[in-house]
Amino acid sequence: MNNKCLNRIKVVLAEKDRNNKWLAGQLGKDPATISKWVTNTTQPNLEILIRIAKVLGVDLNQLVRMDEEQ
Repeated sequence: MNNKCLNRIKVVLAEKDRNNKWLAGQLGKDPATISKWVTNTTQPNLEILIRIAKVLGVDLNQLVRMDEEQ
């Protein structure tokens, strides 16, 4: 069994009443990149996750979860 790290950016954005376009503007990133992150197609690096947490006003732990793969 392997653990896979997934992010909760989409969930936290919804909780904060924000969207991908807003986050892209805050981070200076392409909205398509944000879309890949929120759908867990790709993952942002730790530095970016820290920036996202700061922009959203949440603890880094709220953005990450571990799923067990079978």
